[in-house]
Amino acid sequence: MKKYLLILIILLVGCEAYVSSQDVVPLDSVEIREYKGKDLSSVNDFRENSIKGPQYIDLDNYELKISGLVEEEKTYTYEEVLAHQSYSKVVTLYCVEGWDATILWEGVLVKDLIGDINPEANTIIFSAYDGYTTALPLDYILDNDILLAYKMNNITMPPERGYPFELVAEDKAGYKWIKWVTEIELSNDENYLGYWEKRGWDNDANLE
Repeated sequence: MKKYLLILIILLVGCEAYVSSQDVVPLDSVEIREYKGKDLSSVNDFRENSIKGPQYIDLDNYELKISGLVEEEKTYTYEEVLAHQSYSKVVTLYCVEGWDATILWEGVLVKDLIGDINPEANTIIFSAYDGYTTALPLDYILDNDILLAYKMNNITMPPERGYPFELVAEDKAGYKWIKWVTEIELSNDENYLGYWEKRGWDNDANLE
């Protein structure tokens, strides 16, 4: 009996060692199309309207800068951004071209990335990898728990949608939803005009 018990232990230990030595292969997440009873759009239900076409960013060289009127300027890697508390919410993007898409967005709060803010700041200027810029009032960002998203419908955001990060500017027109974000700058220039705003689009971009 002791002999058989010893053999069984040896086999179990051997199996455990074999399993632990194998590489874990991650499987792709599956896009969800319904959340808490609400139908969701597909990540493919977007029209391509970026100023220079989709951007394909190498994460090995990617940095997200926090600059301007903050107590401490910071530079985050992609993984350092993801290390913050994550949040999710269903928000509809309305494009001025007449189409919309309702998506479950997952990301981090912009205010969690910023840290302590200089009292003179009243505006946040967002810059993108392709040179696109836009700005939003600081109070809007703080009061509405605005997300910097990295997932859509449970899958990592595709490059065409803004990977690694897109701003979820809820209740604002689509041109405020800046993609491929590389810098978040705190400013006291409440009249700053971004790419489309300089070309005549309303700086408030309210939907109502």
